[in-house]
Amino acid sequence: MEGICPKCGQPKELCVCGEIAKEQQKIHLQVTRRRFGKTVTLISGFDKSADLNALGKELRKKLACGGTVKNGVIELQGDQKERAKQMLIKMGYKEELLDG
Repeated sequence: MEGICPKCGQPKELCVCGEIAKEQQKIHLQVTRRRFGKTVTLISGFDKSADLNALGKELRKKLACGGTVKNGVIELQGDQKERAKQMLIKMGYKEELLDG
């Protein structure tokens, strides 16, 4: 049954599990310094069902920066905290639940 969502039982076209998950996640944004004074923005707190690789790729593309996904944390090069916060809001995450 590839056309049915395993969580809600709705057809994949009508499934809103992903949207509901986005609205309930508490996301943490923080800026840290790494070796040699490099600044890195860390975004964590995503649900296990979130596709972090796709989300990280989208953020890197929209923010025009490098980065990676490690251990459930999206790392972006540079101080991208405010810009990443605005992008996450546009993607459907609630502003009240974005910490940082």
